[in-house]
Amino acid sequence: MLRTLTCSILLTLLFAASAESRGATDSSLFEQVTRKARELAQSRYQAPDGPQIPESLQNLDYQDYRDIRFNKSEALWRERSLFNIELFHLGFLYTQPVTLHQVVDGRVHTLRYSPALFDYGDNEGVAGSLGPDLGFAGFRVHYPLNTPDYDDEFLVFLGASYFRMVGRGERYGLSARGLAIDTALPKGEEFPRFEEFWLVRPEPEATSMTVYALLNSRSVTGAYRFDIHPGQRSAMDVHARLFARSDVERLGIAPLTSMFMWGENSVSHRDDHRPEVHDSDGLLLHTGADEWIWRPLVNPVDLQVSSLMVDNPKGFGLAQRDRDFDHYLDMSARYESRPGLWVRPEGDWGKGAVQLVEIPSDDESNDNIVAYWVPEEPFSAGDSTEFRYRVETFAAGRTPDTLASVKRTRIGWGATPGSSDKPPRSLRQFVVDFEDGPLRNLAAEQPVEAELSSSNGEVRHVTVEPLPDQGGWRVAFKLAPENEDEAVDLRMHLRLRDKRLSETWNYVWDPRAIQ
Repeated sequence: MLRTLTCSILLTLLFAASAESRGATDSSLFEQVTRKARELAQSRYQAPDGPQIPESLQNLDYQDYRDIRFNKSEALWRERSLFNIELFHLGFLYTQPVTLHQVVDGRVHTLRYSPALFDYGDNEGVAGSLGPDLGFAGFRVHYPLNTPDYDDEFLVFLGASYFRMVGRGERYGLSARGLAIDTALPKGEEFPRFEEFWLVRPEPEATSMTVYALLNSRSVTGAYRFDIHPGQRSAMDVHARLFARSDVERLGIAPLTSMFMWGENSVSHRDDHRPEVHDSDGLLLHTGADEWIWRPLVNPVDLQVSSLMVDNPKGFGLAQRDRDFDHYLDMSARYESRPGLWVRPEGDWGKGAVQLVEIPSDDESNDNIVAYWVPEEPFSAGDSTEFRYRVETFAAGRTPDTLASVKRTRIGWGATPGSSDKPPRSLRQFVVDFEDGPLRNLAAEQPVEAELSSSNGEVRHVTVEPLPDQGGWRVAFKLAPENEDEAVDLRMHLRLRDKRLSETWNYVWDPRAIQ
């Protein structure tokens, strides 16, 4: 049941001074945002002239900024919908305001800033110097996700074109973005921004809602529609219309951003009580040819960019497969509860590649993993294109039940215990365990084989055997790299006679990781 209707300071402010008040249906509003993006692309880009907020807000540190909280009693749509919206204050890292509108009964109303919307905690002296045109940094969406009696925060739009989303029982981890431009290129990455949002108020008992956004950057503008569906696996249907202001060397569609510091496949020892630290542990890809590929993540020695060529991908995502608390031992971060995000394209995306960027990092507060789709067709000045896809949260599982999936990947020195003739440390022992799918009821006597290939070097002593009491199978092998300065691309899957039993395990081993 919805709460009894009440009036609030916020509602008075929201409806007081509207920049746009004409009627707009959902379809016509998207056309208006599209027209705005198209016209913007035909004009010269005007970069923000430094921080657009008072110096008192620029000087806030992380703890000061966290101390500024939105007054929950002033939440947008509170007591009028199952959804309600809270706003983020400007300050700290968030120095460029975004324009927020709400759409009620087809009419657009601009949201106005007021200090009354926030509790400033120990920053009360800051509030007095802020004017009515300050604006906001972003917003978050609440919904009775886990229980019917409490409105959980499940979606955040904050900073550049970033957004984060969780499903039932999950904690924030990786992020998605509206667009990635020139990621991992020597000239530097370009970060587009969502500069304006239109929040459409749902009907009182509606279980989904719609947001429109205007994206702007030096090279590209865009109009976005997000249809949002909270739930056990929260989902967002995205419709993006893009316009090239100038030539784009690398266009990243449906980008996902995450963090990987170390995991079960890391070979170096850490001075840390936690066995693993990561928001995601692998990239999963479902190709147009119906192959499922699992690529464990690494924290590389140097910037590592991998392109997995594929026509018309059926899906890709960053996953947190390991859901065991004992593998992290972090009571604060609770990495085992971080969601994966899956991108499911709609329509024909054509030829291109899913690109994985892995960046060296020594700080878990920095995202160092990026994955996105790069179309083969160039995106040049004056071009326009559009993409539709669904982004949804998921836990460990995604590979279909007809295939076994990779449970763990472990790597160590390939020396034989007790041997007096020790091999060079470049000789690596790989252990890859598969589980579930057709392996569940497979007799240990069956002649399961590993189809294994490497881009260079020599693979030795390949063994395939069932794991005790687990219903899984282990592949073990040794790799002697041909060149200790050249990475080795490994691919493997299980088969029984002429039948494929598993997804494809794909790993890039850099021998410099042990140097």
